[in-house]
Amino acid sequence: MKLGSPKPRLRLVGLGLTLVMLAFVVRLLQVQAVDASAYSAEASKNRYANYTLAAERGDITDRKGVALATSVDAYDITADPSMFTPKESKAPDAPEQAAALLAPILDKDPKDIADRLRKNTRYVVLARRQTPQVWNQIKDLKRVFAEKAQADRRGNGPGANVLAGVFQEPSSKRVYPNGTLAAGILGYVNAEGKGAGGLESSLDKKLAGTDGEITYAQAGGRQVPTAGSREKPAVPGEDIELTIDRDIQWAAQSAITEQVEKSQADRGYVIVQDTRTGEVLAMANAPGFDPNDLSKARSTAMGNAALQDVYEPGSTAKVMSMAAVLEEKKATPLTHVTVPNRLHRGDRLFKDDIDHPTWYLTLNGVLAKSSNIGTILATGQLGSSQPEANRVLHSYLSRFGVGRPTGLNYPGESRGILAEPEKWSTSQQYTIPFGQGLSLNAMQAASVYSTIANDGVRITPTLVRGSKGPDGRFTPAPAPEKTRVISEETARTLAAMLESVVDDEEGTGTKARIPGYRVGGKTGTSNRVDPATGRYKGYTASFAGFAPADNPRITVYCAIQNPTKGSYFGGQICGPIYKKVMEFALKTLQVAPTGTAPAGLPVTFDAGPQPAPQPTPQPGQ
Repeated sequence: MKLGSPKPRLRLVGLGLTLVMLAFVVRLLQVQAVDASAYSAEASKNRYANYTLAAERGDITDRKGVALATSVDAYDITADPSMFTPKESKAPDAPEQAAALLAPILDKDPKDIADRLRKNTRYVVLARRQTPQVWNQIKDLKRVFAEKAQADRRGNGPGANVLAGVFQEPSSKRVYPNGTLAAGILGYVNAEGKGAGGLESSLDKKLAGTDGEITYAQAGGRQVPTAGSREKPAVPGEDIELTIDRDIQWAAQSAITEQVEKSQADRGYVIVQDTRTGEVLAMANAPGFDPNDLSKARSTAMGNAALQDVYEPGSTAKVMSMAAVLEEKKATPLTHVTVPNRLHRGDRLFKDDIDHPTWYLTLNGVLAKSSNIGTILATGQLGSSQPEANRVLHSYLSRFGVGRPTGLNYPGESRGILAEPEKWSTSQQYTIPFGQGLSLNAMQAASVYSTIANDGVRITPTLVRGSKGPDGRFTPAPAPEKTRVISEETARTLAAMLESVVDDEEGTGTKARIPGYRVGGKTGTSNRVDPATGRYKGYTASFAGFAPADNPRITVYCAIQNPTKGSYFGGQICGPIYKKVMEFALKTLQVAPTGTAPAGLPVTFDAGPQPAPQPTPQPGQ
């Protein structure tokens, strides 16, 4: 047999190899030249990991630097779902096994964890802001399973490790070291670590800082040390220093919580303010909540009721009516006011809180005995007609801050309700002078008394003293606005009149007396509008005042909503709270008694012999 020539076959093989090499060259040119950037970007996307470096949230402290809200080290527990496939994990049900191990530690639903571990992605978050103890538990489990997998591989087994794809990222967790203390002011952060209530919300941009970023090469879910990394550092948030004094806040919160529980009331609030600076030293609410554990908090208690509740103040508002009468020179503290048992005005018959024979009171006595009728008679002198008197009174109420923002810029704060005088109803013309028919919040009420204590100058209340940046430099808050409301003479006259409420046996605030100190204050007991029905139901009990009365340093205001057990009079249930909180604040701030005697203004006047009452004619006479 004669073999065929090999040349055609060689040519054919050579042509095939040439075509194959040509295909490789074309593909190589496409990968390295034509589409090089696209393939490089795709490779980088799979090779490089970008992670956010969370900025450390700033602290919130009291005026002495004691932490009220701070952040501690924590970890976000993450995972790479690609490492839980049967091929990578060497286990057919790796997501389910890992979920069963992690769920009790993370306090999560196993199904939810398993679903996350099956996602078509390289990164999922299993739980945020876990304590170091939680990560240590997971780390111990990872070590045990890694050792077991290594031993299994030495025995020619598959070496399954269902926790190899679980990792951690440094984070921080917000904690409130004092629990419920000042929670209404501080607010809270949400699950994402963002401010969601109170000052945590309104100051979130300052507190949060700026997150950073790190990019590094990875292989198998682990960083490649020799590949380098790019990092943009995080900028920590600012520390915020409040005007609050933690100790005074504690005293106020303890006192109001105890009385709200004792009176079985809906809620209550206490505000303590520095009369000279406008700084809020305490703002306590009861019931409160613990921002460390929002799962147990009642939604109705999670706000700041002292700023968000509006209510009719009752007789504590009479001091504004008296300020108008004195400032307009319509009367003096010694002016005689004859107060009958009943007074007919408009479409109503007005009375005081108790039935009484005709009272012969001075204007000072009208305030001391908290007479509604006497207040109506006094404010009626503000104008030649009732509409004119209404306009004059409205102007003073507005200047004292009723119906206007407090200036704290607190989220959800109410500005109160004060209608224009032309819109006052027939009854409002006579009820507004004694505190019914208008509404305010507790901070507004406290500010009224601080204005009188500060010689008639209203200082916008403040909660923030300043902030400290990452460089450690302290920046004080802007100075608060000051507005003269009444003259210094009128303010000091009112302070002396308010002493009679507490010091005189005829006064309604005797339970607020503090041995060794001159105290000025006013009781309040008003009908309360039920927020649920919009109808009058129950009472608001309150007490407001300052001390020392002749050289004021501190204002304390207390209000309790809907007390249902025991007394509902402001002097009886809020007077003792005022005394307890004021005594504590005076000692804390080391305010010494002035050592001077009270003004002792008269409450009544001698009307002389009065005609005997005539017998009522009987039928047939």
